[in-house]
Amino acid sequence: MTRALLLENPHPDADRILASRGIEVTRVRGALDEDELIGALDGVDVLGIRSKTRVTARVLDARPHLAAIGAFCIGTNQIDLAAATRHGIAAFNAPYSNTRSVVELAVGEIIDLTRRVTVKNSRMHRGVWDKSAEGSHEVRGHTLGIIGYGNIGTQLSVLAEALGLNVIYFDTVERLSLGNATQMPTMESVLREADIVSIHVDGSSRNTNLFGDREFSQMKKGALFINLSRGFVVDITALYDHLVSGHLGGAAIDVFPEEPRANGEAFESPLTGLDNVILTPHIGGSTEEAQLDIGRFVSTKLADYLDTGSTEMSVNLPDLQLRPSASSRYRIRLIHRNTPGVLALVNQTFAESGANIDGQILSTAGGIGYAITDISSELPMEALEAISTMPDTVRLTVTPL
Repeated sequence: MTRALLLENPHPDADRILASRGIEVTRVRGALDEDELIGALDGVDVLGIRSKTRVTARVLDARPHLAAIGAFCIGTNQIDLAAATRHGIAAFNAPYSNTRSVVELAVGEIIDLTRRVTVKNSRMHRGVWDKSAEGSHEVRGHTLGIIGYGNIGTQLSVLAEALGLNVIYFDTVERLSLGNATQMPTMESVLREADIVSIHVDGSSRNTNLFGDREFSQMKKGALFINLSRGFVVDITALYDHLVSGHLGGAAIDVFPEEPRANGEAFESPLTGLDNVILTPHIGGSTEEAQLDIGRFVSTKLADYLDTGSTEMSVNLPDLQLRPSASSRYRIRLIHRNTPGVLALVNQTFAESGANIDGQILSTAGGIGYAITDISSELPMEALEAISTMPDTVRLTVTPL
């Protein structure tokens, strides 16, 4: 029986989809630390996580039998992908499923901060009636600067323009402008012009401390700042200083350098207590619609990989799909080091055993290669033994068709 362990409470549809494909599912509600995770993975084939659990090289070295990891979220920086690849463990995520949810939160926060709703709300809770237009504005006619013009940044650009915002953006790679958005040559050029700056960069380590005192100083006086991307992108102390000094007019922060591992744990930040700051507990993608889509998408990718070897949209293995013919009896999947001549050696070994190859496909990415071979003959056990012991073999899997 194939076993899956799901942590951090992904949508229940994930259990249903995996179970329908013959996979036994066990759930643990919260995140696990390294030692706990190593223990919990004994006999487990598939691991599902969200953003809190760290799947380190130590974990993967201790459990190299793991077949696949599913990140029920956008980011995969919590997984040591190099270690996973080294062991031939496929990793999948959900890069698009919560895009709309994050964008809608950003739009709501742009309006709330521009209208000073946070300040009015805080004063009302203290029993102060402050009916005044001072400092409150429409978003129409203001300039939104987007840092990171990927899936989320582009969709935010479209909705913001529909609200009447002028959109400028910066990305480290060339991106097609949507609508009337304008690509700027540098991040600094965006910061100096934008009334609102929204961050939507990926989880790459190169984005660590992307925003600090220097970047906040480059922003316009009274500008608003939004971060729904990664906690390590922003120096929170520098942000606090620019807020209390009055240089920035407000901020909305959903992600933090240090976050509690579970609901109910204490949260601390210099930003708590500031009336012009919206703080949310990493809920950018936490809508029922997004979590449903993520649960279905990732669990389907995991099940497809176990059933057919499909690595479509894997984040660490070459993208391969092979449709079997009606006569195919076995699918042989070989993850191997990307060395010239591996496939020729594999086919020679099959030929010497008399195996009849129905279909075959190979792809490589960096230092790893992945080959799928369908055969219609009896399973060539001696050939499989020879292939499994080749110096370049990382993982060999045989699936009946």
